[in-house]
Amino acid sequence: MRVNAYAAPAAGQPLALTTIERRDVGPNDVLIEIQYAGICHSDIHTVNGDWGPQPFPVVPGHEIVGIVTEVGSAVTKHHVGDRVGVGCMVNSCGECTNCLGGDEQYCLNGMVPTYAGTDRDGTTTQGGYSTHVVVDADYVLSVPESLDAAAAAPLLCACITTYAPLRRWGAGPGKKVAVVGLGGLGHMAVKIAHALGAEVTVLSQSLKKQEDGLRLGADHYHATSDPDTFKQLASRFDLIVNTVSASIDLNAYLGLLAVDGTLVNVGAPAEPLSLHVMSLIGARRSFAGSMIGGIPLTQEMLDFCAEHNIAAEVEVISADKVNEAYERVLASDVRYRFVIDTRTLA
Repeated sequence: MRVNAYAAPAAGQPLALTTIERRDVGPNDVLIEIQYAGICHSDIHTVNGDWGPQPFPVVPGHEIVGIVTEVGSAVTKHHVGDRVGVGCMVNSCGECTNCLGGDEQYCLNGMVPTYAGTDRDGTTTQGGYSTHVVVDADYVLSVPESLDAAAAAPLLCACITTYAPLRRWGAGPGKKVAVVGLGGLGHMAVKIAHALGAEVTVLSQSLKKQEDGLRLGADHYHATSDPDTFKQLASRFDLIVNTVSASIDLNAYLGLLAVDGTLVNVGAPAEPLSLHVMSLIGARRSFAGSMIGGIPLTQEMLDFCAEHNIAAEVEVISADKVNEAYERVLASDVRYRFVIDTRTLA
């Protein structure tokens, strides 16, 4: 079926209205009428070519919420009329150790990203800046009805990206957690860490978002532009989640960890980061990375958010404002996630 979409025709070029072909619904597929699609910084990195050559034209968008309008003959989990979501992946081999363990995002044969990837049938995947999408039912999530649909869309990337390390490294009562950056990912990390019962500190370049940070659940807020911050908070935290997609002084941040503390990078800067190994050896510290979550964990996250009334802080825009939104994201002029009302594409 032909559907309307916003696509980047080439690297660094503005997105424009076009039409794309969606495959027929197969036995294990779900056809979703998309309602909302979040704008992730990864979308911008991809269409700007920051992460290498891409199969242009590219329709970005991996924070998708919509309604099931058709299911394949073998689908039993989802039904017509259900509200569902699609995150950063739409397929994997399903057979390797990681897939069988619920870590499809680390598929040993390569998970299939929601856009700019090659699906198992050889076609190029196109994302959520469109009116409809066809997805293998095993990669479709149930979105609880208690969550606002627009505010739920960013949960499929921004929230699972931070929920995964917070759960993996045991954020909870008695733990001191720091979140670097209060943007799309960071504001979700604060909400989740607070709901898990941890003592939460925001580390931001300035104090201009301090009021927001405290409102979202942070107990403390410090400006990293102040050198005294790194002295005051030395050896303080059990876990630091770095959400920024820019270079930071890893050695300075590692110095904020207690013995056995871990700094987890979820932001993905285009340039390599460097550190001195003594920053790790000196207090048995760890530096780690984390990428979204598998399907079981993502569903757990959605249910957790519904239980604790957690959703993203969003600004809903029409599809024709997407290029302006990209500029504002790059200027850090959004609190805290743009979400496209994809019905404006109809």
